[in-house]
Amino acid sequence: MTGDDDRSFAPRIHGIIAHDIGVEIVSGVRQPGTVFGGEIEASEALGISRTAYREAIRILAAKGLVESRPKAGTRVTPRSRWNLLDVDVLAWTFEGEPDTDFIIDLFELRGVIEPAAAAFAARRRADANLAEMHDALEAMRLYGLKDARGQTADQRFHRAILAAARNEPLAALANSVGAAVRWTTTFKHRKHALPRDPLPDHERVYEAIVAGDGKAAHNAMVDLLRLALGDMGLVERE
Repeated sequence: MTGDDDRSFAPRIHGIIAHDIGVEIVSGVRQPGTVFGGEIEASEALGISRTAYREAIRILAAKGLVESRPKAGTRVTPRSRWNLLDVDVLAWTFEGEPDTDFIIDLFELRGVIEPAAAAFAARRRADANLAEMHDALEAMRLYGLKDARGQTADQRFHRAILAAARNEPLAALANSVGAAVRWTTTFKHRKHALPRDPLPDHERVYEAIVAGDGKAAHNAMVDLLRLALGDMGLVERE
């Protein structure tokens, strides 16, 4: 059915279409500047309604991946305009083979955010924050980081540190940082057989936060990120 009367199915359909086009964009199949066909032509080619197609394009536009202009149509935007920290864009990027420079970029960003957050957390954490970190570590220990449950616990641990920093703008980055943790960890295990257990790195961060030692927490997080990057066979830029 390709008419506008399939609106009841649009939420599911437009999400799938946005995903598929988004993956094509971030993987380079659709290069910046690529112009989409007209709405009628594109929706018919995909076998969906114009309503569902418009909604998919709206989703992609909100993430900065495309722009639509009257008479000019819809085109892929330059990479500089993409919301690279959007949780969907990160997921779509890691479905393929992300550029190693982008992975290093993510770790550099985390290196700016997370050591400072750990230092703040050491001074400002509440008992509830420590309990959340502890529970996350226990789940990581139980399941391991090759297991999806262990990876979810890893995200919980890093999110708990951002929450414990008691800084609203930092806390607002929790979803993006959590997504970066998730996808780099997944990619790491997909590409390499890890020679070591990263759990002790997390425990050192936790112990420094428990002790209220901001400097030690900062340094432990720096080490955690450096070692995690090394586990992927990558090194920090000079």
